[in-house]
Amino acid sequence: VVGMTAPGMTVRLRYFASVREAIGNGSETWATRAATLAELRAELQARGGPYAAALAEGRAVRMALDQVMAEGEMALPDNAEVAFFPPVTGG
Repeated sequence: VVGMTAPGMTVRLRYFASVREAIGNGSETWATRAATLAELRAELQARGGPYAAALAEGRAVRMALDQVMAEGEMALPDNAEVAFFPPVTGG
C-alpha cells in the first residue's frame, strides 16, 4: 500500500537489573525503524508507561550492542541484541 512502510528490522531487547524490574520484562523482540541505539531508545521511550520511565533521557542507562558496550550513536544492525542496564559500581 502506498504510503505505508513496514518496520525496517527486528532486534532482540534485553533488560537487566532495575531496568528489568521497572519494565517488568527481561527480554522481547522488537520491530524497529531506528538507525542508531539512541533512536531505538527514543522509540522505546515513546511506548510510554514503564518504558518512558525506565529509559528516560535523564536516567543513567548503559547500552550494549551484541554484548559489547556501545554509545547512542552506534549504528543498529538487523537482528542485533541490544541490552539496557544501569551503570554498575564496584566496591
